[in-house]
Amino acid sequence: MNYSNVNNSLVIRHQTEQLCIEPWGKDSLRVRATRYMNFTGRNWALSEEVSTKQSSVEITINGNESATIQNGRIRAKVNAAGVLSFFRDDKLFLREYYRNYFGTECGESCCLKIVGRDYKPIIGGDYALTVRFESNDGEKLFGMGQYQQAYLDLKGCILELAQRNSQVSIPFAISSLGYGFLWNNPAIGKASFGKNYTEWRAEAAKEMDYWITVGDTPAQIVEHYTAVTGHAPALPQGLLGLWQCKLRYRTQEEVLTVARKYQELGIPLDVIVIDFFHWTRQGDWKFDSEYWPDPKAMCDELHSMGIKVVVSVWPTVDRKSENFNEMFERGLLICTERGSIQTYDFQGDCLTIDVTNPEAREYIWEKCQKNYYDYGIDMFWLDNAEPDYAVYDFDNYRYALGCALEVNNIYPQMYAKAFCDGLTKLGREKEMLHLVRSAWAGSQKYSTLVWSGDVPSTFESLRDQLYGGLNIGLAGIPWWTTDIGGFMTDDVDDPAFKELLVRWFEFAVYCPILRMHGDRGPHNIPPLSNKEYGGGSLFTGQPNELWSYGEMAFTIMKKQLDIRLSLKPYIEKLMIEASENGAPLMRTMFYEFPEDERCWELTDQYMFGGEYLVAPILYPGKFERNVYLPAGTWKNLIDHKEYSGGQTMNCQAPLEAIPVFQRMN
Repeated sequence: MNYSNVNNSLVIRHQTEQLCIEPWGKDSLRVRATRYMNFTGRNWALSEEVSTKQSSVEITINGNESATIQNGRIRAKVNAAGVLSFFRDDKLFLREYYRNYFGTECGESCCLKIVGRDYKPIIGGDYALTVRFESNDGEKLFGMGQYQQAYLDLKGCILELAQRNSQVSIPFAISSLGYGFLWNNPAIGKASFGKNYTEWRAEAAKEMDYWITVGDTPAQIVEHYTAVTGHAPALPQGLLGLWQCKLRYRTQEEVLTVARKYQELGIPLDVIVIDFFHWTRQGDWKFDSEYWPDPKAMCDELHSMGIKVVVSVWPTVDRKSENFNEMFERGLLICTERGSIQTYDFQGDCLTIDVTNPEAREYIWEKCQKNYYDYGIDMFWLDNAEPDYAVYDFDNYRYALGCALEVNNIYPQMYAKAFCDGLTKLGREKEMLHLVRSAWAGSQKYSTLVWSGDVPSTFESLRDQLYGGLNIGLAGIPWWTTDIGGFMTDDVDDPAFKELLVRWFEFAVYCPILRMHGDRGPHNIPPLSNKEYGGGSLFTGQPNELWSYGEMAFTIMKKQLDIRLSLKPYIEKLMIEASENGAPLMRTMFYEFPEDERCWELTDQYMFGGEYLVAPILYPGKFERNVYLPAGTWKNLIDHKEYSGGQTMNCQAPLEAIPVFQRMN
C-alpha cells in the first residue's frame, strides 16, 4: 500500500487501484477510486466551487500501515488493506464492509472474501461497481429523492437508482447518526440499506465517487450538501397562489374561458397551465394553429389578469415530426443498442431527444423560444423528463455522455439545464422556473420544481406523496408539488373521490406550490377532430377547476385558498431561506426538533417551515386524529386555543380543515 499527500489530498495506490480522499466543503470529504490510470475529472453533482482552508486539513501517514485525513470534524482512515473508516469527532460512524483474511477490522468471519469496493468487469467496457458499508443498529436514514412507498425511514429499504414516472432518484441520504452521504454517480443501480450491511451499486461506472459530510443537525447536513451541489435560486414573484391545470385544455378559448371565470368569481389565479398535445406532432414543439390561432393574444389577455402561463414540453420526437430528419441526421436523439430505434410509443412512433448533448439542448431551446417564449409563455413544464421510455430497458439506450447504464439518472437535470441556459442568455434567469417530472442531485440549482408524477387518486397515494415530499426536501429539492387529488381518477362524481380531493387540497395548502391537476374520468368527451394527430385528436379529462366538484367542495377549497393566500409573505421568507442554505419548506419533525427522540419516529405530521405544524388527514372517513406537539406553546388554527408542548393530543378534523398548529415560542 502506497500512501501520499498530493495537493492536500490523500492518495493511495495499491496494485491496479487508485484511491483519492480529498477535502470538499466544510467538515466533508470526497472519496474516489478507479482501476484506470486516471480519474475522469467529472464532478457530477459536486458542481459548486468550495474552499477549504489548508490549515484545516491534516494528513497523517504511518509508513505503509495506515493513513488518515481530517477535514474539520470528519476524519477518514485507510488501513493496510485499503479498508476505509470514517469518524465524526473521533467517533466511528461508517466503515466499509470487508471480510477478508488480511485487513478485516471487526472480529467476525474473515474467510468470506468479501471486499468493500468490488469491481466486476464488463466485457469490452467499464465496471459494474459495488460498494459496501457496515450497518449501524438503530440508525435511521432519510432523503434519497422520491419513492412511491409507505416509508419515510429508509432503513431496511432497497431502492432502485433509476428515474421512472413518479420515482425520482436523488442518491443523498441523511443519517440519524449525524452524517450525510452522496453517491455521486448517475448510473443505474441500487441502494440497499440492509440490517446486516449497506450496499451501493452502479451497473456501469469508470470510477467510484461519493461524498460524506457530518453535522450536529439535519439542517447543518443539508446546508453542507447544498453548498457543494447548489442552491435553488430566488423564486420568481407571483407563483405562490393557485396554479390551475387539467388534462387537458384543448383550445385557446378553453384556457381563456377558465381564466375569465376565475376573474368573475374574484378568485386570484397565479398560473394557468397548458398540458400536452396542444401541438401538431411530438417534436414539433409548437401550438397547433387550428386550435391556438393567436397564442400572443392569449398570453397578453392572461397577463392582463395577472396570470402567468406555463406550457408543456415533451422530449419525444415523432418520426413524422417536421424536426425529426434534421435531429436524426445530426445525432441529437437517444440511440438504441439493438432492435428498433423507437424509444417511446404513446400517440406516435417516437425517439427521444438526447439532452446530454449540448447541441440538442440548444436545439430544443431554440424551437421553444421561437414557438412559445416569444409569444409570451412565461415558464415551461418539462414533462416525461426521466425520460419516460416505452420499456425501461436501460441497457438498450445510449447517450452522447455515455451508455444509459452509466449516466441515465442525470437526464432530467440536463433537460432543465437546456432551458436555464437559454433563458440566462436572454438575461431572464431571475424569471425562470421549470416544472419537471424528475430530478437528480443538484437539480435544485436549475430552477427545478419537481412534481410527484402521474400518481393514482387514492389515500394510499396521498400518504406516499407525504413521505416522498419530505424525503425529496432532505435530498436538496425545496421546490416540490403534487397533482391535487392525484392524477388518475375514474369517476369525478364519486363522493369518495371528492373527499380525497378536499383532503389533498388541505394538505397542498402547506406545500411549496399549490397546483390543481389531474386526468379526471370518465373519458366520455368526444375529441375535437377525427385526425390521428394534432391538437384536436386526443381525449381530454373532465373539468378540474375549483367549482367543478359541487358547492360543498368549492366552499371548502375556496376557504383553504384564502388561508394559502394569507400565508404568502411567510412562504416567501421560506423560499429565501431555501435559496440561502437549502432548507426545505416541508420539513420532517426531526429537522426542526432533532433533540426530541419522539420526532424521529413521527411519519404522519410535518413542519411547514419552522412555524406551522401540519397534520394531514391520510385516511378516508377520518374526522379526528392524534397530533404530537414538541416543546413550546402551540396555537390550534381550528379552535384558536393555545396548548403546551410535550404532549399528544386528539384533535378534531372536520372535512373543512385539517389540524394545523402555529408555533408561538
